[in-house]
Amino acid sequence: MASCSALKFLTLLSVLLSLTTVETNNIEAKAGQFFSSGHTNNWAVLVCTSRFWFNYRHVANTLSVYRSVKRLGIPDSHIVLMIADDMACNHRNPKPATVFSHKNMELNVYGDDVEVDYRGYEVTVENFLRVLTGRLPPSTPRSKRLLSDDRSNILIYLTGHGGNGFLKFQDSEEISNVELADAFEQMWTKRRYNELLFIIDTCQGASMYEKFYSPNIMALASSQVGEDSLSHQPDLAIGVHLMDRYTFYLLEFLEDIHPSSNTNMKDLFKVCPKSQCVSTPGHRTDLFLRDPGSVLITDFFGSVRKVEITTDTINLTAPMVHLEETRPVKQLKTDVHTYMDQLPVSEIIHQKPKQKDWHPPDGFILGLWTLILLVFFKTYGIKHLKHIF
Repeated sequence: MASCSALKFLTLLSVLLSLTTVETNNIEAKAGQFFSSGHTNNWAVLVCTSRFWFNYRHVANTLSVYRSVKRLGIPDSHIVLMIADDMACNHRNPKPATVFSHKNMELNVYGDDVEVDYRGYEVTVENFLRVLTGRLPPSTPRSKRLLSDDRSNILIYLTGHGGNGFLKFQDSEEISNVELADAFEQMWTKRRYNELLFIIDTCQGASMYEKFYSPNIMALASSQVGEDSLSHQPDLAIGVHLMDRYTFYLLEFLEDIHPSSNTNMKDLFKVCPKSQCVSTPGHRTDLFLRDPGSVLITDFFGSVRKVEITTDTINLTAPMVHLEETRPVKQLKTDVHTYMDQLPVSEIIHQKPKQKDWHPPDGFILGLWTLILLVFFKTYGIKHLKHIF
């Protein structure tokens, strides 16, 4: 009997130990998943490579991505924005100081707090490669530097005109897929990134990531080799297309993302199928060390939230103090909304145009005066013309 009871006790003890081990392993697995990305800061390099008014959509593409990453928490200090032409101040812009990404001028992505780091003729292949590799003159200000490290996740977005294995800058020079691949290898060798997400919206965009060979790079493109990346959203008032198709649907997808979202990269791969894009979007993940299904969208498009660990007990059931009631009336301020707080893109895509005030068409007033003068001449003759003036 004593041996049987001892055996039962040992069996029960082994079961308890196995349950404890399983629970511990589950906790460790969850903790490991939480810290799996291994990055502590996020950066974004957003580049529009095209000049001239008819390339308005490329500037709108870049500013729209800029708007999204800022909304999700990446500050201007961690964004390098390169815009090859200033469409907001172009003399052909019917609405100066604005760049719209949707029909009927619903969403101004230029806003009042856009910080352009490289503009106009500063946007060159040399400057782009220097930003990536960190080979900048000592006099270069911090705002024009990519101050990343081996714990940085970097989003690189490019848009413009390209072909099989190259992307044009300023319609005067080009960067090849080999040069871009070598720049990423320098970044990896110099420990300038932890993980890198490369997105390109241009014709034959997939050719730009074919030569990549550095680890921890995930790449997406708007079109395959031999395909064109098409424009979208023509606007008669502005006279040009406002965006490209792939970026349009990419931003529609990002509008549903919030800082605590669990949406992963596999969901991003489904953005803009051929039925919408007309071209065939592509992606490459063989160099990436993690499963794309475990990589959150906010690992690249959002900021890393600072966490402060404390051993103090926090009472979460304590009544909350309503600050609105204790603040003096003089300190109350009206909410000031920036361009990031405007109506979300997902709500305005199918919105009807606003009813505008009626104005007479061009030449109406001149035609009316001409008709009055003709009637006067026919009735009284030219000798009475002096009575008018």
